[in-house]
Amino acid sequence: MNKEDLKKLEDLFLENPLEITISSPEKGEKYLRVKARPVIIKDKPGYQFEEFTKTQAFHTNIPEEESKKFFISLLESRFKQALVKFADHTSQILVSKKGNVTIINKKAATEVPSMLAAHNRTKNYLLSDGTFVPFLGELGVMTKDGRVKKEKYDKFRQINRFLEFISDIYPELPKEREITILDFGCGKSYLTFAIYHFLKIMKGMEVKIIGLDLKTEVINNCNALAKKLGYTDLTFLNGNIAEYNELKKADMVVTLHACDTATDYALLKAINLDAKVILSVPCCQHEMNKTIKSSSLSPIFKYGLIKERTAALFTDAIRANILEACGYKTQILEFIDMEHTPKNILIRAVKTGKRSEDALVQVGDTLKVIGGTSTLYRELTQ
Repeated sequence: MNKEDLKKLEDLFLENPLEITISSPEKGEKYLRVKARPVIIKDKPGYQFEEFTKTQAFHTNIPEEESKKFFISLLESRFKQALVKFADHTSQILVSKKGNVTIINKKAATEVPSMLAAHNRTKNYLLSDGTFVPFLGELGVMTKDGRVKKEKYDKFRQINRFLEFISDIYPELPKEREITILDFGCGKSYLTFAIYHFLKIMKGMEVKIIGLDLKTEVINNCNALAKKLGYTDLTFLNGNIAEYNELKKADMVVTLHACDTATDYALLKAINLDAKVILSVPCCQHEMNKTIKSSSLSPIFKYGLIKERTAALFTDAIRANILEACGYKTQILEFIDMEHTPKNILIRAVKTGKRSEDALVQVGDTLKVIGGTSTLYRELTQ
């Protein structure tokens, strides 16, 4: 194909087709046809290609830029025709023996929905790109016209992913009274502001949210922003998780990226406050890594990197089991990587029952087997 024809195909693909059917295979081609449709791959746009033989179909999900290249390569050397469907028209592509491209456009008899129900090209976020959200504007994620800044899109996805977790537990929260939420180690508080916006502004709930962090400058900035936004029920305090004793009870405790045993103290505080919901993204599980030792697992633990990652997973599994022993229905879910860290596990716990001493004993037995220590377990059982 010449450069002009390649440009035609590239421009056609960039119009975001809803469905592609590629047919008329070259001699010797093992596939009879290929179909493609838009999908979301790890929260980013791409295409699913389905290649058909007489008896089988093979699926491959490919990111958007690579999809364009693959689409063009199929018509360069393997197939002679393609039918591309858009919302309001179709384009038929014909490739001659000499590699010349002809494109015939035809208006659709009825307009095709621009979003596919099962594999929607545009992620249905709780906060939308294109709709201005004041706190996102103030935090530099959005422009004044509501567009998400390119360099902040990962942060935008992270915020929306977190709000999905909040949305899931929303039915568990009391609606007849004001609820209290504590965010331990809130940092710059992107997600703290997101919780307030979702529950107070979008859902109309009565909430009191307190963010706690050790950094005085960060706390001052967050309080100033809350005041500017008119978030009267959002307060930030300077303090240590283990030493915070201002409340007797909380409805939700959030702890994001608290380092090492700070997560344990935050979970302990949540349990003692009888929190209905706990959301925790742990980080830097050094405690277990320093103490874990097992003759049975020594062939695995002799590799430092493997030991570190295993210890991190063991730590969070132990924490999840302890929460279950304390009467929580607990899940370990995949989050989106936090800034500057590969940690992407979120522990979500909802209080449903009573504490089980037998379950705590079982956790203790497991710790003996792996030779590890857990601050959370020690604090609950001493």
